[in-house]
Amino acid sequence: MRILVTGGAGFLGAQVVDVLRAEGEDPFVARKRDYDLIDPAAVRRLFADARPELVFHLAAEVGGIGANRENPGRYWHANLAMGLNALEESRGAGVEKLVLVGTICAYPELTPVPFREDDLWAGYPEPTNAPYGVAKRALLTGAQAYREQYGMNVIYLLPVNLYGPRDDFDLRTSHVVPALIRKMLDARDAGAESVLLWGDGRPTREFLYVEDCAEALVLAARRFDGPEPINLGTGEEISICDLAALVAEITGFAGEVFWDVSKPGGQARRRLDVSRAERLLGFRARTPLRAGLERTVAWYMEHRAQLSAAAR
Repeated sequence: MRILVTGGAGFLGAQVVDVLRAEGEDPFVARKRDYDLIDPAAVRRLFADARPELVFHLAAEVGGIGANRENPGRYWHANLAMGLNALEESRGAGVEKLVLVGTICAYPELTPVPFREDDLWAGYPEPTNAPYGVAKRALLTGAQAYREQYGMNVIYLLPVNLYGPRDDFDLRTSHVVPALIRKMLDARDAGAESVLLWGDGRPTREFLYVEDCAEALVLAARRFDGPEPINLGTGEEISICDLAALVAEITGFAGEVFWDVSKPGGQARRRLDVSRAERLLGFRARTPLRAGLERTVAWYMEHRAQLSAAAR
């Protein structure tokens, strides 16, 4: 099968490519330097080059709370434009199936816990990442509309916060797990007595190991053809305070953790209802949080010097 993976060199995309190759597939990997997915002409050229039958649209512009606060317009425009172009070009090229990936940030700020897919439209997302979340949520409407009008087989998955090897460890753009790992390792190695973290540590988050997410996306492409969105996660939550303590233990940072309550902490709670994924995909996350964090720390330690050199 001719398979196209947009964002195939990125954090999640590279893992999906690995899963596909392990299954004997040879996906076409679209890289930003070759195809700017915000540009409709570049997307047309990409589809002409790849001639895909199956498309995983995984390209995105993402970041943590700080990056979302600094780039609300950019994140709204880039993610919406890339998704719209992927959707329309898939229609025009007669793609057999398109896999779209949403975001946990699309859920309303006050969604009842656990988050159920039917609650996705029950309010406005948490303000610090709302533009990104709204852009991604709009693509679900597009997917369902294209299915209704054109008979397109478009499926839509909602992963929870991802982490793992090959994550973004740049503190200007990183999410919470890689940021904690880097801050605590830097503090440990510098002999610092404390680290300062954003918020008050009370918000909770759910984390899905990136390799598990990649397996779920490939499962969905093989097994699911429905219009309804599907949550991908573990169904377990942890407070940021407890997460920081766990990362400190794994990295060997023995100092104190202080909290900057003048900085935002984001949505108060996040935990998904993952029963639909288990029922429709047969998917259940396999990697416990501690094991996944240990693998992520080990990967970062191995590539730390290379990443620091590349950032200069």
